[in-house]
This record gives sequence, structure tokens and C-alpha cells, in this order.
Amino acid sequence: EVQLVESGGGLVQAEGSLRLSCAASGFTSDDYVIGWFRQVPGKEREGVALFNVADGKTYYSDSVKGRFAISRDTAKNTVYLQMNSLKPWDTAVYYCAASGGPLYIVAAIDQSAMLFDYWGQGTQVTVFS
Repeated sequence: EVQLVESGGGLVQAEGSLRLSCAASGFTSDDYVIGWFRQVPGKEREGVALFNVADGKTYYSDSVKGRFAISRDTAKNTVYLQMNSLKPWDTAVYYCAASGGPLYIVAAIDQSAMLFDYWGQGTQVTVFS
């Protein structure tokens, strides 16, 4: 059974930094994509950053490119989202998600939530000015 457990959310002042962690377990192969989405009330869940475990490629939404960085510790099977220069509009619940198999990412990731099969419980990130 695939499980994703997030940690690291919290309250931070604008221009500060936070690092989110997602401990993954239960995968039987390395051919999947794992990453981070975020959601605010009344809006669709938005793709933020993705990591293709099969080839190590990373993908970012335009709204976070240059400020956020996704990485993976293979030994710990943990994915991280380093968030720098945080803005008040980054405030959201952040979810870790993983696909059930290979994904071929050929377009913007913002609207890709429907392609992911497994989700963590979410962690709140609040950025105040």
C-alpha cells in the first residue's frame, strides 16, 4: 500500500523559507512521478513542483519557478520542497502526490492533479506580510 506522509508546514514571514518533506512508502518500482500540489479554499488544486523518479527530471509551475526547488533523497525515499522567497499568495494547504505509474509530462503542470493516484494528508503553509 502506497503511503505519503508530509511534514514541515507552518507559519513564516514573507521572503522567508520553509522546507516540506514527503516520506513515501509502498512503491514497487521507480517508474512514477511524485511532487507537490497546493490548494486554497474555493480553488482547484494546483501543481507546484514534480519529480520524475524514473529519470530525475523536475518540473515547476511558473508561479514558483526560481523560488522553489524539489529534490529527492533516494536512500530515505523522501521528497523535499525547498521554498524560498515566500509570498503571501503562497499560502495554501500543500499536498504530496504520486502517480500510479509512468507519466510523460509535456505541458504545464498546474492542472495535472487528475493524473495522480496517491495523496498525502496535506500540510498548511501560511505566509504573512
